[in-house]
Amino acid sequence: MSLGALLAFVRPDLDWHALAPELTLLAVGTLVTVADIALDDKAKRIMPTLTGVGLLATLVPILTLAADGAERSMFGGAYVVDDFSLVLKALFVLAGYVVVLMSVDYVRDGDYYENEYYTLLLTSLLGMVMMSSSRDLVSVFVALELLSIPAYMLAAWRKGGPRSNEAGLKYYLMGVFASAVMLYGMSLVFGVSGGTDFGTIAEALKGEGASPIAIVAILFVLIGFAFKVSAVPFHTWAPDTYEGAPTPVTAFLSVASKAAGMVALLALVFVAFEGAADIIQPFFWVLAVVTMTIGNLIALRQTNIVRMLAYSGVAQGGFMLVPFAVAFEGDSWTVPGTGVTTSILPSAYEAVIVYAIIYAFMNLGAFSVVLAVARRTRSGEIDSYAGLFRYAPGMAVLMTLFLAALAGIPPAGGWFAKFVVFRALAEANTPAGWVLAAIVAVNAVIAFGYYARVLVQMWFQPVPEQVSLGVDARDDEAEASPEPADADHDEHGAGFLATGTRQATMVSFTSGPIPMTGALAAALAITAIVTLALGIFPGLVSHFGDVASFYLGG
Repeated sequence: MSLGALLAFVRPDLDWHALAPELTLLAVGTLVTVADIALDDKAKRIMPTLTGVGLLATLVPILTLAADGAERSMFGGAYVVDDFSLVLKALFVLAGYVVVLMSVDYVRDGDYYENEYYTLLLTSLLGMVMMSSSRDLVSVFVALELLSIPAYMLAAWRKGGPRSNEAGLKYYLMGVFASAVMLYGMSLVFGVSGGTDFGTIAEALKGEGASPIAIVAILFVLIGFAFKVSAVPFHTWAPDTYEGAPTPVTAFLSVASKAAGMVALLALVFVAFEGAADIIQPFFWVLAVVTMTIGNLIALRQTNIVRMLAYSGVAQGGFMLVPFAVAFEGDSWTVPGTGVTTSILPSAYEAVIVYAIIYAFMNLGAFSVVLAVARRTRSGEIDSYAGLFRYAPGMAVLMTLFLAALAGIPPAGGWFAKFVVFRALAEANTPAGWVLAAIVAVNAVIAFGYYARVLVQMWFQPVPEQVSLGVDARDDEAEASPEPADADHDEHGAGFLATGTRQATMVSFTSGPIPMTGALAAALAITAIVTLALGIFPGLVSHFGDVASFYLGG
């Protein structure tokens, strides 16, 4: 680049208020790093507090932007701050805050590097927050890599455990492959449309129709994001990664990472690829059916609760993909204030947003219980939950609430998530939609089967005399003590969960109160209250879904 070109460069106009959430997260990450350098070992005690307060501070500019109500656009429309992005940013930040609460004692007791852990968590959250505002292929890809690269490292955070190393390696290799496929698809989309912003792409697809090269391009992009949401057959990384990663990281990946992928799909499908409805809808119809069905059927066979929740997450992702199969089956309508005519089905994109919000809290709650129970049992086998109600009735009630939510049983919030999916299919009123509704209903019944197994163990089985303990995670766990499991012996929580295919040792178990810390109790309280509130007062989440989806349609 010549000197003249450098001198001629004009900085684009920046809306600092619109960028305030991202800048706040960046500042918090910098503060965490500086504190670690300046205070050394003393900083360990304040890392979770700094991170948690920083995340709560990030909500302040999100709320002020929501109160302002103005839509803000930068970089030629590549980065937009509207109600859609603000709702999702708030979701990511709140989910990140709950993960921090889950991580406090896990990271500290495990003697891991705390600065790096929380910095990577904040960086990944920054990518998710950016994803919600991205309206251009370049900004989408940058946000995707910003959230993914720290997640690869977090998955392998227990460096001394071969299972964690395996989890990180599988996640990294599969993620790099998916990114390559997606990027190739994006390059083809650019070649077809002549631009990278969603508006240009949408006009090109509407004007020329879907040529063979456009079909390949769209499918490659969608396949890349199918990996992020662990849709079948691109889900193979999820079970091993979820089981091998530290439990708070597993919760983070299962909720925030999946939601970020759904956010990108929302913007791409409903805005950029609207002119390719004949490709989009059949693709998602098949993808949703296969993902729901295979995820549920494999979950039925699991004996480890983390792997069960992993396949449950695959199936839940399939439920979230269902509305995409009827995305453009609405009557023609004009978006208020824009003059744009569209056939997008409003209830379809509202269903995805509502489902993602509810799923985030009920799934984080389930993983919080898993983390808490592991402090007593040192096992992740479903059989180790036998008799939980007898010695920890509160924990059994909470797990019942979260599993009922995942199964879609009132009054837990999950019933409304299922309801909005069925409503979208009913409003589409197409033969394919009704067939899909029947398949969704069957899968909802199948899902209850494996959730009920855990409930039966907790409520009706006696307390076990022995539990199965995984011993292949670290060398120092190989000589597992036969003493009853308690918090003093369980520095790593659910990171050492045994499965039927792994080496395991049977150790004696004595029931007793589950050691509970303030941070973990707060995580359980937040998720339980929100899950129950969204089920009893569904208008709360319906309002956010309606507001967000209205602006996305525009």
